[in-house]
Amino acid sequence: MRRAVFIDRDGVINEAIVRNGKPYPPDSIEALRLCDGVEEAVRALRAAGFLTIVATNQPDVGAGIQARETVEAMHRDLQRRLMLDDLRVCYHTDADGCACRKPKPGMLVDAAADWQVELRRSFMVGDRWRDIDAGRAAGCRTILVGGGYDERPAEGFDMRLESLLEASRWILAQGER
Repeated sequence: MRRAVFIDRDGVINEAIVRNGKPYPPDSIEALRLCDGVEEAVRALRAAGFLTIVATNQPDVGAGIQARETVEAMHRDLQRRLMLDDLRVCYHTDADGCACRKPKPGMLVDAAADWQVELRRSFMVGDRWRDIDAGRAAGCRTILVGGGYDERPAEGFDMRLESLLEASRWILAQGER
């Protein structure tokens, strides 16, 4: 069985657009800006043998606010730049009641089955309560990065750090213990 680091997109991989204390995704590929240290973090995790799998909610597509083609273009760009192993997306809104939308663990569980990942030896890195709850529900260790949004606070995470780069260093240090 393999180990993975599941990574949220907006606010962890790329900068979230914050308006009135709420995080939003970039609306175009031109607005997509990687957070500092992301390339180094993903490279280090992959070099250590971790699968790097993005798990992201993109409900603006389901709500008709964002074009799916735009989101897919962003994902192709991220895939090319970061050499991610996989990128899982939920386009649903909360009202759809799907099993893939975080805080439900569906994206993580499905990716784990496809990649033969042992979830209890894996990590979920996110900036919101939904990420932490999904990671915990899947059985992963969880790391909260950044955040500080005007919304329900995340609870029950294993570690709180400032960035994916710091999270990658912490994850790699866990393997040395």
